[in-house]
Amino acid sequence: MLPSPLLAAVDDVYIVKQAEGLPTVSLGGTVIPYKEVTLAAQLPGRVKFLAGIEGDAFEEGDVLVSIDDSELLAKRQALIAQIATADAQLRNAGVQYSRELYSPRARSSPGGMGLPNMFDQFFTRPMEDFVGDRDQDAEMSADLFASGTQIQQARNTIMQLQAELRGLDSKLRDARAIAPFDGVIVKKFIEVGDTVQPGQPLLNYADVEYLQVEVDIPARLRPGLQEGMMLRAELDVPSQMGASAPGDADGVPVRVAQIFPMADPQRHTVKVKFDLPQGVSEPGMYAKVMVPDYNAPARVNPVIPRSAIRFNGSLPGVYVLDDNGNPQLRLIRVGEPTPRGGVTVLSGLRAGERILANPGPGIATGWSREGNPDR
Repeated sequence: MLPSPLLAAVDDVYIVKQAEGLPTVSLGGTVIPYKEVTLAAQLPGRVKFLAGIEGDAFEEGDVLVSIDDSELLAKRQALIAQIATADAQLRNAGVQYSRELYSPRARSSPGGMGLPNMFDQFFTRPMEDFVGDRDQDAEMSADLFASGTQIQQARNTIMQLQAELRGLDSKLRDARAIAPFDGVIVKKFIEVGDTVQPGQPLLNYADVEYLQVEVDIPARLRPGLQEGMMLRAELDVPSQMGASAPGDADGVPVRVAQIFPMADPQRHTVKVKFDLPQGVSEPGMYAKVMVPDYNAPARVNPVIPRSAIRFNGSLPGVYVLDDNGNPQLRLIRVGEPTPRGGVTVLSGLRAGERILANPGPGIATGWSREGNPDR
């Protein structure tokens, strides 16, 4: 009997094969940015500047948020004036020290008898030194020490004010939220005019040029993973660079970037991050990663192309060719996808049978109960 003219070409016939290699487990995860930070307020105040909204891109060093710093600027001006006063006091103390050094008051002040200075110098002070009532050298040393103390106090005052100025400048820097790297605003929590307090979140800022998939992997699968190994993943959205969505055959390659050193004590899972190619997804999307299971036995289930599956309502089926080349629709039970774009069949097919790899509409079929999982 000749084959029906509605059948596909011979090239579209696929011979069912056994699965090869280790079985894989499909684990769901979330696409996350490579780097993400939450910028928070460091001091209280009113928001006077907001650089943009969600999705706006900025470069490293750009100002993202600015808080009103009028009060801090006024305090800074007051501190600068105090530093100038302390500097004048330091210079005056230095002049007084030099005066005491070259023209000591202990030798030029009037005597205790109220006589003219010459009489005091020649008669009164020598007599006081002779009887032990006065020691000019001790007085001169004390005056020099007092002048030196005034110099040191003035220096200490300047150092204290300069330290306060550095602290105030640090607060002025904290009044602005600066972009720590090239990225975009992911989420903003404030608007211009809002009053914020220290610790209050301002923005979520992230680098979305490079993305990762974060997956919680059961601890039993952890020994089969090593940093740098390549796996396959399925994404929610089609890739802009030709990679596939979940319904397509190939998926996208992902690389094991980081394996966290400690498992979750409640869920007994290990967090693993996978690097994604550029331009294949967006942050927050759902993704499935095919993780090899080295503890499971080798595959014994048949593997077929995903394009061969057609749905009769909600039940999956394939077109199986009989001995005469006529297609028969047979229901199957689908298992896990394979790394190369196929899918395993738990029941309904045997290795060696012929099926249509990509059946089109309008194929005249009969029903086959051979291998039907529901019979």
